[in-house]
Amino acid sequence: MKKIVSLLLLIALFSSCNEYQKALKSENVAVKFAMADTLYAQGKYSKAIRLFEQIAPEYRGKPQAEKLFYMYAQSYYKTKQYYLAAYQFESFASGYPKSAKIQEASFLGAKSYAILSPVYSLDQADTYKAIEKLQSFIDRFPNSEYLAEANGLTKLLSEKIEKKIYENAKSYNTISDYKSALVAFDNFIAEYPGTKFKEDALFYKFDSAYKLGINSVPAKMEERLNVAKVSYQNLVKFDPDTKYKEQAGEMYARVEQELQKYTK
Repeated sequence: MKKIVSLLLLIALFSSCNEYQKALKSENVAVKFAMADTLYAQGKYSKAIRLFEQIAPEYRGKPQAEKLFYMYAQSYYKTKQYYLAAYQFESFASGYPKSAKIQEASFLGAKSYAILSPVYSLDQADTYKAIEKLQSFIDRFPNSEYLAEANGLTKLLSEKIEKKIYENAKSYNTISDYKSALVAFDNFIAEYPGTKFKEDALFYKFDSAYKLGINSVPAKMEERLNVAKVSYQNLVKFDPDTKYKEQAGEMYARVEQELQKYTK
């Protein structure tokens, strides 16, 4: 019995593959569309894509085009081809603004860019584009069922941008370019006043100011030590019990000690 079932399945599979190959070679676009529709319904998205690619130009402007281009975009999305999915979803949203699928297509187009967003240390062009697309979606569909997810993605992507800018500023501190570090941390704190990296940014700004002041030439030491003093005060004002309290306190004591030389 098992052998019979296996044989029947093999025959069905062969027949299915044969029908697919016939559709690929057929010059009848209706045959290709029907097979692509069937494959899509079966979750065989890669095979469906090959047929969609063949017939898409022929169906533009036809009644079946809306369904075709929606399935085409979804097939790219389901197979994780997110650049192509984003393009197809955007084309669909532009071409069928009154479609019942307009919100879904607009959201998935933006989400495709969000998925493409790389780790923070790499170029963030796709991240910026994803934020732009998601914000456009939020503005256009403020009551959408996808709103919560869109807001969540925007928040995650924005934090990634913040982390990259923060890490860039910190890198100046790491390579002992303290002047550049001070400028970079000032810019970061001004641009992202509510960032979750604020405590760290304030500490490393103080650390940069401290090291610049302590190792300064005598003519500039007092001025730079006072900058370090203000930086410390900003840190403890932000959080009196900062996680850097002990280390920062020791550094501040050294700053005060050195500044005493200028009060005599």
